[in-house]
Amino acid sequence: MDAELAQIGPRLRAARRERGWTLEDLAARAGMSVSTLSRLESGKRQASLALLLPLIRQLGIRVDDLLPVTPVDPRVRRSVERRDGMVIAPLTLEHSPVQTYKVTFPASETAPTPRVHDGYEWLYVLSGRLRLALNGHEHIIGRGEAAEFDTRMPHSLSATADGPAEVLSIFSASGERMHTHRAP
Repeated sequence: MDAELAQIGPRLRAARRERGWTLEDLAARAGMSVSTLSRLESGKRQASLALLLPLIRQLGIRVDDLLPVTPVDPRVRRSVERRDGMVIAPLTLEHSPVQTYKVTFPASETAPTPRVHDGYEWLYVLSGRLRLALNGHEHIIGRGEAAEFDTRMPHSLSATADGPAEVLSIFSASGERMHTHRAP
C-alpha cells in the first residue's frame, strides 16, 4: 500500500507537466499554496481527498489515474469443448463482446443442416479445407483464405472429406460487422 501511495505525487507532477503548468499555475487554480502542492508532488505530504479533489478537477483526471494499475492476468483460461467431433478452443474471455475460437472440424462427407441465428462471423482457415454452406450455395475455403458472413442467412460449417480443417472463428453475437482499422 505504501508503494502505491508513493506513486501519487510523481503521477500528479507528471499530469501537471503534461499540461505545461508550473506549480504556481496549478496551485492557484486549485486554491492551495504552492508549498502544499510541492510537498504533495515530492511525497513529503500525505495525500488526502480534500487536497486531491481540487487538483484532479483542475487537471481533468480521476483519482484512479493517480494510482498504479493492478496487473491483470491476460490469459484466457476457458476449457476446450468437444462437440460432434469438433474441438472448440475459446480464445477470448467468456463475456467479451466478440467471441474468438480455434475450431478443428473433423473430415465430413456432407454438410450439416444449415442454421440461422443472430450475429456476424469472420473466419480464417489455418489448415485443411472448410465447407461453408451459405444461403443455398456451397463454398470451399482453403488454407490461408478468409470468409465473413451474416449468420442470419442459413449456413453450416464443416471440413471436407479430404481431412480435418482448423479454423479461427470470430463471432459477434450482436450481429454487427467487424471493422478493422489500419494504423495511421
